[in-house]
Amino acid sequence: MSRKDFEIAKSCLDKSQVIAFPTETVMGLGVYYNDFEAYNLLNKIKCRPEEKPYTLMLSSKEEISKYAFLDDRSIKVIERFMPGEITVLLKSKDTVPSYVTHNTGVIGIRVPNLKELLKFLSYIKTPLLVPSANKSGEKPAMNSDEVKHIFNDEVTFVFEGFAKGGIPSTLVDLTVKDIKIYREGNIKLQDIEKAIKEE
Repeated sequence: MSRKDFEIAKSCLDKSQVIAFPTETVMGLGVYYNDFEAYNLLNKIKCRPEEKPYTLMLSSKEEISKYAFLDDRSIKVIERFMPGEITVLLKSKDTVPSYVTHNTGVIGIRVPNLKELLKFLSYIKTPLLVPSANKSGEKPAMNSDEVKHIFNDEVTFVFEGFAKGGIPSTLVDLTVKDIKIYREGNIKLQDIEKAIKEE
């Protein structure tokens, strides 16, 4: 990811267009979280059911409190596993548009563990809504060539490269009394429970 790539990708995002990039898990798509036009375009190109929300991707764990409410349990999980291959469901603040949460008041948040991607997120200074780069129900793309094959010109800019993993991030619900795993990746339920119990 070069500075020129950063500039081109930001210009696309500013125009409500969709970009794609490698993460440490799979290839991801991205639009500004507060851009309703881009949000609708993302739904359209992914053929995604509207009731299925997207993850908010941030440049650092210190940003999370701007967009979600934190308690002792969620702070322990964030401190232990972020940046990393985990997405946490938290109660959202008013800074997150209601269409993003589908009026549930719950948002999935992720801070990726990939240096170049974190640099880009810091550069654009606006969180992204980020699903995996695939049509709904199909296998996620693992490199830039696969993204171009799947989406053609529906994705305006693609960062060249390969995803580092192949397993999507663990998705854990921290808004309920008994934490629930909706999607298990490399971080397991027992790992999360252990982190919560630690003093």
